[in-house]
Amino acid sequence: MRRKPVEVLVAEGGQGEGGTLRRSLTMWQLTMISIGATLGTGIFVVLGEATPKAGPAVTISFVIAGLTALFSALSYAELAGSVPVSGSSYSYSYATMGELIAWICGWCLILEYGVSVAAVAVGWGEYLNELLDGTLGVTIPETVSAPLGEGGYVNLPALIVILLAMVFLMGGAKESARVNTIMVVIKIATLLLFCAIGFLGIKAGNYTPLAPLGITGISAGAAVLFFSYIGFDAASTAGEEAKNPKRDLPRAIMLSLVIVTVLYCMVALVAVGAMPWESFEGTEAALAQIMKDVTGHSFWGVVLAAGAVVAIASVVFAVLYGQTRILFAMSRDGLVPKIFAKVDAKTGAPRANTVIVSLFCGTLAAFIPLGELANATSIGTLFAFALVNIAVVILRYTRPEMNRTFRVMLFPVTPILGFVFCAYNMYSLPGLTWMWFGGWMVVGLVFYFGYGMHRSQLGNAPSELATAEK
Repeated sequence: MRRKPVEVLVAEGGQGEGGTLRRSLTMWQLTMISIGATLGTGIFVVLGEATPKAGPAVTISFVIAGLTALFSALSYAELAGSVPVSGSSYSYSYATMGELIAWICGWCLILEYGVSVAAVAVGWGEYLNELLDGTLGVTIPETVSAPLGEGGYVNLPALIVILLAMVFLMGGAKESARVNTIMVVIKIATLLLFCAIGFLGIKAGNYTPLAPLGITGISAGAAVLFFSYIGFDAASTAGEEAKNPKRDLPRAIMLSLVIVTVLYCMVALVAVGAMPWESFEGTEAALAQIMKDVTGHSFWGVVLAAGAVVAIASVVFAVLYGQTRILFAMSRDGLVPKIFAKVDAKTGAPRANTVIVSLFCGTLAAFIPLGELANATSIGTLFAFALVNIAVVILRYTRPEMNRTFRVMLFPVTPILGFVFCAYNMYSLPGLTWMWFGGWMVVGLVFYFGYGMHRSQLGNAPSELATAEK
């Protein structure tokens, strides 16, 4: 139950083995990191799954899902402004609920970020094949574009996109942020282009009846779409590389959520107006199909496929960044090996950390059929969100005098609702997902009690520090 004082967490900011992280990120770049980690497969893939459940009211489902995410986003914003460090919800838990809970949270984040990078990379390979087919009339053979057990031997495209992200990340936070910003601008432009072209094909009759499956359908659609918002917390992992973290982190988190929600709703509104909602059933690339139908040319479908390739690559990039920074914080605390906290003096980037994480995720994506393990990322994410909502309540009551650049509105109702929504979504997940999650937790606890607990910096610190926050 030993807790790490907030002052110690903040004082350690940026310090690594052999160097320090550099504060170079502006609010705009932090916002782009969050958008980069969020805006991707959700709109290009999940829209096709949610529309048959909600009908034309899928736009309302997006709004409900966004409001659900908003409760947790507000808690993230307050904590990011109060405890601006790289560990995100792991560090917030360490300061409020103790080392064991922090470890469990960090272990969930490793699942969320690490496995989702691999899963998203697999999706990137599928869109790359669509782009190649539309431009050159060729596709990558299945033997080198699918893992063992799924018709191939290795998923080479998935491995390539992760290795490319690794190369850019090794250049340092500032250079990485520039690359990410370019990719995010391209994918936002692609979605705005879809809205402009799709608007020409809107038929008013496609909006009626608005909710053919009733409130139940809208709720079911919102449950599916909630996971399209996962990633807005990525900016909180950049707390030690932001120029003005106390001011900029809360703004970046909230601004990214607003931008993503507006884009989702615009695209959904145009999509269901341009194509009957029943036609979304079984359609994997609904947006590309709408572009082709409205214009009568396959060229625009190819443009959208190109945008999707960039969009999903940026998700890989931003999420991989977040994973390395969380492991950096855990390593500095002694809970994972010290190599993850080693910082290159020239670039200010944790290069060894980046290489190890990238190779691990690349191996998962290239050779392992992820299946239900990919679905388990959802439960890990929701668990971390739930802990953040608890942490903001604990810190508000235990440290009321702390300087907060952002405060959750309607406290404590908002974080309580955030926790309830997370718990409900976790409860709604299938039993097999819970089994995978339980297995992951067992492995994590074995690692903690066998390694992390004994090497903890706080556990081996002077007794007055280790007990200061008990």
